[in-house]
Amino acid sequence: MSIKRGVSLYSYQQEQFFKQMDFHDMVREVRENLDTDGIEIIDEATIKGYPFPSESFVFDFRNTMARYDMQAVTMDIYLDVHQFRDHIMTHREAAERLKNDIRLAAKLGFKNVRPLCLVPIDVIEMALPVAEECDVRMGKEIHAPLPIFKANKQQPTTGMAAALDFRMAEQILELAARTGSKHVGLVPDFGVFQHSPCRPGIEYAKRHTKYPEIVDWILENSVNYSPDDIFTAIREKFPQNDINPGMISRLSLHESSADPEDLRQIIPYIVSIHGKFYEMTEIPGHPGEYEDVSIDYETPIRILKECGYEGYINSEYEGQRDQQDMGFENLPDSVEQVRRHHEMLKRLIAK
Repeated sequence: MSIKRGVSLYSYQQEQFFKQMDFHDMVREVRENLDTDGIEIIDEATIKGYPFPSESFVFDFRNTMARYDMQAVTMDIYLDVHQFRDHIMTHREAAERLKNDIRLAAKLGFKNVRPLCLVPIDVIEMALPVAEECDVRMGKEIHAPLPIFKANKQQPTTGMAAALDFRMAEQILELAARTGSKHVGLVPDFGVFQHSPCRPGIEYAKRHTKYPEIVDWILENSVNYSPDDIFTAIREKFPQNDINPGMISRLSLHESSADPEDLRQIIPYIVSIHGKFYEMTEIPGHPGEYEDVSIDYETPIRILKECGYEGYINSEYEGQRDQQDMGFENLPDSVEQVRRHHEMLKRLIAK
């Protein structure tokens, strides 16, 4: 047995939006052109009528998966706490919604669900009995700028990272130990192993500011500042700047990258893995071989193999989001990008 390959259909969001591919096309692409069987979906993006789809949809989904002999690996859950518009969900309401999503995932044949990293640990605990009843594992996502373990990183107090709980992995491990449950775990995202800004993100930031030199300054200096201090430094050096704080956070995101060695401590708790990537380019001197130059894949995959991980890495292409402002004729080919990603995965898994 070895690491298995799959695809998050999020990767084909652009083709879905322009009606170039539907769910059936995506599943066929994964089976016939990637020669693999793992499928991950985002609930609202794929499930027609979510959160209460019709029986005809459920049949069509399961029938399509059966036709191509596919595995329903993970269903991603976002948990819209503003769903009712007149109030923000309480934690108990959120738990009821999560329970419904778990039951829906089981009905569609999924083995796992992925609550977003912002879902509180008590909500996950309240939903745990239903996960056990349905035999569906809940894997909370470890997403940049989260490290795997808080002890290794300083948590920012400003910016988007301030809303995240850097003890997330510890909380999940503590819950699993206290309850003895095998139905709670983690979904690491390869974005936590990003070591440098990606080209699409850099060029997007430059297109959306009057002062592209600010972007160059951030790229050259972010390593010298803490996540909090970088905001202050930019305001002082460029008082007239118009750059979005979210862009600043993204350009310095790699400074919060996780230590791949930390994977060794969470292997038994990994539900599945997000194979985040932004741009696959050909490796110089190696025709037909590809890499994402901003994310370390080789080290984490080596560690996963050494530790005996046999679950799925599901490709999650996100680079198209930074290019959708350039016009249809300039959009990247997501299908080709995912194919290149699987060339890399196959090569590294077999290495």
